[in-house]
Amino acid sequence: MLRCLALACATFAFATPAVAACSGQDLRPGLSDAQRQELAQTIESTPYAKGNFWTATKGDETIYLVGTLHINDPRMQGPVARLTPIVESAGVVLLEANDVAEAELEKQIATDTSLILLQGKSLIDLMSDEEWQKLAQRAKDHNIPPFMAAKMQPWFLSMTLAIPPCMQQEVMEGTGGLDAQLNDIANAAGVPTQSLEDVQTLFKIFSKDPIQEQIDMMMVGLMAPKDAEDAMATMFNSYFEESVAEGWHINRILTPELVGMNAELADEVFADLNKDLLETRNTAWIPVILDAAAQHDAPIVAAFGAAHLMGDAGVLSLLAQEGFTLERQEF
Repeated sequence: MLRCLALACATFAFATPAVAACSGQDLRPGLSDAQRQELAQTIESTPYAKGNFWTATKGDETIYLVGTLHINDPRMQGPVARLTPIVESAGVVLLEANDVAEAELEKQIATDTSLILLQGKSLIDLMSDEEWQKLAQRAKDHNIPPFMAAKMQPWFLSMTLAIPPCMQQEVMEGTGGLDAQLNDIANAAGVPTQSLEDVQTLFKIFSKDPIQEQIDMMMVGLMAPKDAEDAMATMFNSYFEESVAEGWHINRILTPELVGMNAELADEVFADLNKDLLETRNTAWIPVILDAAAQHDAPIVAAFGAAHLMGDAGVLSLLAQEGFTLERQEF
């Protein structure tokens, strides 16, 4: 879904020229002792903090649960190869948004710009001059003219600004993340796919927040291009080490110094994101997953952003509460 939103935003603004490949550095070796301790304690207290691929079994029902990245990486080749036969023999593949839903979303955005544009005041009017100047520069870094950025809803603009400029071309023209690749495999094998949620779910979640909260969320992602590259490299490395909780919480810990934001405000923003982006959606997905498992004799596959796996309100914990036995598999 993130890739689709970013694509729609970039298409709505202006076509992006080719950019250099990313060369971000892993930020974990530079963590302070206090940051290392905080991260370790958080991981230790998080259920299902590690593991990208799990099975959930209950009676004759089997659900394969795959934590994904929405952007491709060469290291994805091994997991894709191992997951291919599982997808090909599945009864259905559940995704945050399948290719049909993504195409529908792009169509809706193209025909109804009110979905992404502010009605009334622009961001220039709603932000301090210092904030606006910072935003305008980051928009330029992403090849989005500031006058266009000023008209966009801040939560929507943040979807694109969170992606380093060096990665834009990959997002627009690349293979697609693990979600998209599993969708393609299912299509080729004639396995049906289904979306876990309505195509406008993220719109409804974020647009309900007061405009200042949307601006605060956007400011969390306003890193300088090099810092954004480093943050993305760190997250990707955590993902391929299957340290799911680390990939989420290291962003929270490093945000204050990377974007110059007050630590308390950053924690508040991340708490809201955790509730709205992860927990609320996880809870809504469980009935969809259970219904699909009950309807198909063959095992089903549910693939979604890896951060949805972890935590007390993560998909794995929620399925355990439904009586499923969980077992981590080789990713």
